[in-house]
Order: sequence, then C-alpha cells, then structure tokens
Amino acid sequence: MPLSAETLRDLHRRMLRIRLFEEEAGRLSEAGRIPGALHLYVGEEAVAAGVAAHLGPGDQVTSTHRGHGHLVAVGGDFRQMFAELFGRATGYCRGKGGSMHIADMDLGMLGANGIVGGGPPIAVGAAFSNKYRKTQNVTACFFGDGASNEGSFHEAANMAGLYRLPLIFVCENNGFGEFTRQDRHQAIRDIADRAAGYGFPGIVVDGMDAVAVYEAAGEAIARARRGEGPTLLECKTYRFFDHVGVRGMGVVYRSDDEVRAWRERDPITLLERRLAELGILDEAGAAAVREAIQAEVREAVAFAEASPFPDPAALTEDVYAS
Repeated sequence: MPLSAETLRDLHRRMLRIRLFEEEAGRLSEAGRIPGALHLYVGEEAVAAGVAAHLGPGDQVTSTHRGHGHLVAVGGDFRQMFAELFGRATGYCRGKGGSMHIADMDLGMLGANGIVGGGPPIAVGAAFSNKYRKTQNVTACFFGDGASNEGSFHEAANMAGLYRLPLIFVCENNGFGEFTRQDRHQAIRDIADRAAGYGFPGIVVDGMDAVAVYEAAGEAIARARRGEGPTLLECKTYRFFDHVGVRGMGVVYRSDDEVRAWRERDPITLLERRLAELGILDEAGAAAVREAIQAEVREAVAFAEASPFPDPAALTEDVYAS
C-alpha cells in the first residue's frame, strides 16, 4: 500500500531535523565551542526516522555512541540536547552526561551509550518488562556492525529469541567498525544472517531509503506487538562524516571517491525527489521546512550558551537511583 502524504512528510521532517541538528553540532565542535567527542549521524538519518515513525508512548529505544539521531527521531527537544552538549545545567542530563549519555525517559529514550554493544542487554530488559507487564509496547535496539561481534549482542539475541520478546534489533551497518572495514572484522556479508542462530527473522534493507526502512520496520514492529518475537533488521547505510567529529582524527581508511559515491545516495535528497515526483513537496516547500528547523536550531544554541553550568555542589547528585 502506498504511503500517505502525511507519512512521507513526517519521514522527511524527522530526517531533516536530525541532519540540521548534527551539522550544527559538528560546526560547533570543530570551532571548539562544544567539549568532548561527537559521533555524528549525518548520512544515516533514514534508519532512525523509518523506525521511530512507528514508535509511540510507552515504547523504548536503546542507542549507541552515535545517538543524537535516535533521540531527535523520537521527538527530542533541541534546547535540552544542545544544552547537554554544551555541558549546561538545562541539558537532558543536567550537563553531566554529554553526547554519549544523552537520554529522555519520558520519550522512552533509554540513553546513548559509550560502550560498544552496551545497548542490547538494556533492550532485552526493557522488552522483558513489556512482555511481563502484558503491554503492547516494543523496544528498538540500535547498534552497529562492530557491536554485532560483541558477546553482549549475542547473549541479548539468544534471550530475546528464547523468550520471544517484543524487540527489534536494528543494525546500522555503515560498513565500518570505527576505522575497520566490515570485511576485515567479520566473515559474513549480511549481519542479518546471524538472526537464524537465535530463531528469529533477519532482514536486509537499504538504509539510505527512508521508505524501505519504514516499511520493513513496520512489519517487524507489528510482529513484535502481536507477540511473535524479535526481528533483526539490518540497514545498509553510510556515515558521511568521520567516525569522530566532522574531519576526524586524520586516519585514512576510506577514499574520497567512496564517500562521494555514497553522498550521491543522500537519503534526504532521495526522499525529496520522490516527494517532488508525487507532487507532495516541491523545492520551495522543502526549503521552508528546512528554514523552520534552522530557526529552531539557532534558538536552541542561543538557549544552551546562555544557560548556566552545573553547580559544583550537585556533583554527586543523580549518581545513584533510590
């Protein structure tokens, strides 16, 4: 069934919000205005948008070190996000978490994670809770190709399959584990093949096509809500920026030609072309959406820079949960 105009516009807006947030975060980081390392999601927007469009109240997301896009996709607030990146008290984690620990429990975003493969065990716990409480909620677990080699992923997949948990494993396969090409760190081509060992389906989808991700994720999430267990959704995608930051650490591990070839399949450009062909959104309409989001970005950055740093007296608050 063809997607509605409303759904297609929603996918476009989610992706564009991620892109413009991340591009601004990258500029601020390169200018030395944001402390610490940033792992940017530029190029991979179709994955988060296509999955998040199916999530609702009570659903959960576990993320990665490259987690800004996941939070934006489920409705993250730009002001709180930029404040967190600036280390300010008005941030999501009161300025004490930063990029790799950003979270919003009200949106079901259980947190970005600085540990490779740290998300799957948390996702299993959330999904087990959903099943135990007999809800219709699902958990989406984002992770990369490198994390699929970690024992934590395999233990989580085993438990999810055994207990038929309402869990979608979303592998964002961008072709590299940090700086190591996939064929140098694993013997398989399709990570989705690993699902067979745990008794649930594995599906490969074009991660640069928001519609393809949306459709595949919709089937996997509906299956989970029906109580039929997990699915491994492997999205073949690519990050346009380096592993860390925009220009990275000067490590040469991919060619300029390769990056250019993937940029020609920019997921936002591809969707905008489709929307124009369908008469849903023309160039002027797309520009208006972009400008509205840019204004939101500018206002959020101003808010963040005007916000106070955390009070040193609050250093030990929020370390433990009571």
